Amino acid sequence: MTANAQGVTTSPPAADPSATRIGFLAGMGAYLIWGVLPFYLRLLQGVPAADVLAHRILWSVLVVVALIFALKGWGRVRDAVRQPRLLLLLFASAICIAINWLVYTWAILAGHAIDTSLGYFINPLVSVLFGVVLLGERLSRPQWLAVALAGLGVAVLTIERGALPLVAIALALSFGVYGLIRKQAAVDAATGLFLETLMLAPVAALWIAGTPQGFAGWPPVTLLTLALGGIATAVPLMLFGVAARRLKLSTLGLMQYIAPTMVLLEAVLLFGEVLDPARLAAFCCIWAGLAVYTLSLKRPVASAATAR
Repeated sequence: MTANAQGVTTSPPAADPSATRIGFLAGMGAYLIWGVLPFYLRLLQGVPAADVLAHRILWSVLVVVALIFALKGWGRVRDAVRQPRLLLLLFASAICIAINWLVYTWAILAGHAIDTSLGYFINPLVSVLFGVVLLGERLSRPQWLAVALAGLGVAVLTIERGALPLVAIALALSFGVYGLIRKQAAVDAATGLFLETLMLAPVAALWIAGTPQGFAGWPPVTLLTLALGGIATAVPLMLFGVAARRLKLSTLGLMQYIAPTMVLLEAVLLFGEVLDPARLAAFCCIWAGLAVYTLSLKRPVASAATAR
């Protein structure tokens, strides 16, 4: 059994081709939904990012409750709440994912979709670096080169702009820490998301209650759009959980670049954002790093196959 960066415990992929096909379709579904999430958020222009986040948390609780009923998962929830260490880990991961959602929402609404894409391209290499610094993992020379190339990309943007690319770094770090924590938390995706959002729900409810619009002061169409945030949060995570149990980690790892690639294309081709030379240079450095890292993972597999 292994655990991926999102904290989902995975088993070796089933030999049954139908299981692999289901896993692939579920994974594609998850990443495609995440890839079109900016379109959903842009429907909420004029709603403060913090309000969007608060509604997303509250509606997610309701959606996940329905899923747990459907999956008959209340036994797993009861087991989880009896573990103080697990609850502490999930409280920490809840804070991280709330920061991640808030930064992402603000960035999309403020016209910084390119920076969010950059952050999620950096994220895998940030997770690798966390593994070295915090978990004592060892990297090969090509893998160190991959991390260095990502660092070079950030440096290029920093020098060109005179400031760190804070949106990209905040997204990469918050999701990287979230994944690191969830890797230590032995809990399924539905239970974990339910407890995370449940812990955040009181703060979200207090926030909404303190806004001029309250819980129902928005126009009906806006309120319905806010409510859809629960589905947009819970459904891709559940699909991802299905994929993680049926696909090889290498396959799932390559699929994670679908969403930031879609967001980058949407930002440039549809949202009118400019991919200036500094950003392009940063992306090229990071893409090169990801290519080096991916090849470094495939080489041992190829060697083992040759040895047979």
